[in-house]
Amino acid sequence: MILLVGVSSLFAQQDDANITTYKKRVLETTEIDFLNSIYIQNGENAAVSGGIGTEKLTDATAAVVVSIPLNDDDVLSIDAGVSAYTSASSSNINPFDGKNVPDPFVASSGASASDVWSNFTGTYSHSSDDRNQIWHAKLSISAEFDYFSAGIGGGYAHLFNEKNTELSLNANVYIDTWNPIYPAELRPFASGGNGINNTLFKHNTIIGNTNYNPILNDFTSKGRNSYSVGLGFAQILSKRLQSSLAADFVWQSGLLSTPFQRVYFSDIADSFIGNFQLADANEKLPNTRFKIALGGRLNYFVNEYIVVRTFYRYYFDNWKINAHTASIEVPIKISEKFTLYPSFRYYNQTAAKYFKPYNELLSTAEFYTSDYDLSAYSANQYGLGISYTDIFAKAHIWKFGLKSIDLKFYHYDRNTGFYSNIITTGLKFVME
Repeated sequence: MILLVGVSSLFAQQDDANITTYKKRVLETTEIDFLNSIYIQNGENAAVSGGIGTEKLTDATAAVVVSIPLNDDDVLSIDAGVSAYTSASSSNINPFDGKNVPDPFVASSGASASDVWSNFTGTYSHSSDDRNQIWHAKLSISAEFDYFSAGIGGGYAHLFNEKNTELSLNANVYIDTWNPIYPAELRPFASGGNGINNTLFKHNTIIGNTNYNPILNDFTSKGRNSYSVGLGFAQILSKRLQSSLAADFVWQSGLLSTPFQRVYFSDIADSFIGNFQLADANEKLPNTRFKIALGGRLNYFVNEYIVVRTFYRYYFDNWKINAHTASIEVPIKISEKFTLYPSFRYYNQTAAKYFKPYNELLSTAEFYTSDYDLSAYSANQYGLGISYTDIFAKAHIWKFGLKSIDLKFYHYDRNTGFYSNIITTGLKFVME
């Protein structure tokens, strides 16, 4: 009898050893997202022309994100995108092209009227067997005519308390390089230039103050480094209520000024060519900046049709900008496959201590800018979106099933007269 029990136990142990524990894959199959957007803005406070002038800009962006499961635990994501814009504002980096009367409210036809930005980001993530620990690392590269950026980052998330609680840490480093472009009328005053004797001034008549003698901040350092760390805490409070808290810290050093943005001093007489006021200097800002953002989310599941998502963030930096952001989004499920996404976002900030509007800066200041992104303002953003979701991906294109379609529209309005509209679309396919 004892022999039979022993033999039975042996076979039971062998059977247990041969049983493979089921583990759900992090990502079941390859997913592909196609993302597009059309963005249009307008206003009359262009930083390129010192706080006045047209801010018209149109941008079209296309991106594709491919997420590939390498095995049960690992996922590789590749994000590649291209953005092309035309800008009446940036065209006035050189408004003296001879084709139009120079005017800050009229677009020039120069080369700076358009540009193309491209980006590539690769992300690798790994999940532990129990799915309670997630690591990721990423590498990114982006470039446009006068700017190149390379970045590396990573993060770790730990879930516990039966996955009701999550702690996360993320860190990123970006190494950027400028190819500085200066306002056309300041270039003759660079080292080795011939100043007022340049061809530009020989072919154009200066009116107003004819003793034109500007300041060109010729930046010898062309690099910009950014280091960021983010901490996150998420908690499921009940079956209906979820919350999260986040703290982000960013340190930047290097060329933080935008070389082609003009400024005008109130203590220097104005000089013009045509209707365009010649720059008294180009923007000059400190070469370091420290930013802190503290935020939180609270999501409430009302019922199977309605969810309320709220967000608040407080931001401050050592340039004396303080900002508040509050938003709400209420997804409304209108059918089995369709959901509406109405949203509202409010933003308010104080001005950077280096900002003054057009013609209010003093030439004795150490730093100066008339970029209205650094001014005091408040803004509202209204949004409406609709999504189609089919978890079974019944619709097919070749070997890919259509999982979801998203269409969203946002209108943004500042109290400075600036406004913008953006339409975004997204299509998600899964490989079968």
